[in-house]
Amino acid sequence: MTQAVWIIDDDKAIRWVLEKSLARSGIAYQSFSSADDALNALYDATPSVIISDIRMPGTDGLKFLGKVKQEHSALPVIIMTAHSDLDSAVAAFQGGAFEYLPKPFDVDQAVALIERALAESRSSEAASEDAEAMPALLGQAPAMQDVFRAIGRLSQSSVTVLITGESGTGKERVAEALHRHSVRSAKPFIALNTAAIPKDLLESELFGHEKGAFTGALGTRRGRFEEAEGGTLFLDEIGDMPTELQTRLLRVLSDGHFYRVGGHTPIKANVRVIAATHQHLEERVKLGQFREDLFHRLNVIRLRLPPLRERSEDIPLLVRHFLARSAANLGVEPKRLSEAAMALVQHYAFPGNVRQLENLCQWITVMAPGQSVEMQDLPPEFRPELVAGSGGAIELPPAGDGSGVLPTLAGDWTMLLAREVAQRLAAGETGIIDDLTARFESTCIRSGLAHTGGRKVEAANLLGWGRNTLTRKIQELGLEHGE
Repeated sequence: MTQAVWIIDDDKAIRWVLEKSLARSGIAYQSFSSADDALNALYDATPSVIISDIRMPGTDGLKFLGKVKQEHSALPVIIMTAHSDLDSAVAAFQGGAFEYLPKPFDVDQAVALIERALAESRSSEAASEDAEAMPALLGQAPAMQDVFRAIGRLSQSSVTVLITGESGTGKERVAEALHRHSVRSAKPFIALNTAAIPKDLLESELFGHEKGAFTGALGTRRGRFEEAEGGTLFLDEIGDMPTELQTRLLRVLSDGHFYRVGGHTPIKANVRVIAATHQHLEERVKLGQFREDLFHRLNVIRLRLPPLRERSEDIPLLVRHFLARSAANLGVEPKRLSEAAMALVQHYAFPGNVRQLENLCQWITVMAPGQSVEMQDLPPEFRPELVAGSGGAIELPPAGDGSGVLPTLAGDWTMLLAREVAQRLAAGETGIIDDLTARFESTCIRSGLAHTGGRKVEAANLLGWGRNTLTRKIQELGLEHGE
C-alpha cells in the first residue's frame, strides 16, 4: 500500500488512535514523532495528505506547514492542536492548511476529514498532471492520429469508453484527455487501478460503506463513484476485477444507481465510466473469467493504443519531449541523442512501451556524461554486444558451416543492422544498401541451400525465387564455390 496519509505528532497516544482508525478504514499511513523527521522523509516520498500537530518540540506545525507548502503547494495539510484558540486557527488557514482540527476530536469526524482531504488530493493530482499529460500524447503515426481524432469526436459525449493496449502505452493519459476535453471537465477525474486493491476492499473502495456495515466500519465512507460525481471514473485493469464485483458494476451501468456496502438507500451515479485493460477481454469472456454482458456495456466505444514498436516513427519526437521534461525537472539543459544513438533507440522493441522510453530519457538525463549522447552512453540493453570477432559489424556465417542460420545475437538483428548503418553513415561511407543487400542475400542463399542439402530448385522455392534467379544470384555473389 502507498503511504497515503502521514501522521505527525509528538504524542504517541494520538498517533496510535489515528493509526488504528485509518487502518480500520483501509487507509495507508506512516507516522512521525517530529516535523523534522517528516521533512527529511519528504525528500524521498510524497504523501497524499498530512495531518500534523501544531505544538511540537523542534519545528512546530506552522513552520512545518510553511515548508511543505513551499515545495508541495497542492498537498492537503490538516493542522490539529489542543490549543483551540482563534489565533492558531487563523494562522493555520493563512499558512494554507486544508482544515483545522481541534483536540480532543471525534475519531469518526477526523477520519471523515482525512477522507475529504484524500479526495481533494486526488482531484489536485489530476489537475496538476493535465498540463503535462497531453504533451505525452504525441505522435504522427496514423494509429495515434486516429486516437486524437476519436478524443475530439467524443468531446461532447458521455458515452462509456473502453481503452485497450499493452502496459505502458498511455491508457490513463488518454482517459485524462477524454475527461479534460469533455463537458465534465470541471468535475473530478478519479482513477482506480482495480488490480492494485485487495479483493476484500475493492467493493468498499468503489461504492463506499455505511457505519457498521462490517467489523471496523466505524463511520460512513464515500466510494470512488461518489467522489467522481458529475465527472469521470477511470477503472484501470478492468479485466482483473473479481466476478462478483463485475456483477455490481454491471448493475450500476444498467440502472444508473448503486448502494453503499451495508446501505439501503440508492445513490444516483452521475458518472462517466472509462475502463482500460491490457488483456484480451473477448478471450476472457470465452473462458468465463469476464461477464459477457458487462463487456458489451463497457465496449460502447473502443480505443486501441498501439505499442511503441508499431509507431517507431514517433520515437524521436517522444525522446525530445521526455528529455526536455526530465531536464526541466532537474533544472539542467536537455541532452540530445546523436544520429547513431537515436537509430539504436528507434529500432529497440520497447516491451514497456512509452513508459519505458520515458524511463530511458530520465536515465540519460541523469547518467549520460555529455550533452550529446552517443551509442556507448546508452544503457547496456540498448547496445547489445555483437558476436565474438564481429569487429562491430554484423558478420554472416561462413558457407558450409551446417548451421543454416545467423549466430544467436544478444538482441533484435534489425537493431544490430541499424547500428551498423549508423556507424557507416557516421564514417561517411556510401553504397551501404548495395553492400548490405548483397550480404543479406548471401546469407539467405547459404541458409536455404544448407537447409535443402544443396538442392537448388527446392531452395529457390523456399526462398521465393525461381531457379534461374537463384542461379544468377549465386553467380553474381560469387558463391559458386561455397554452396
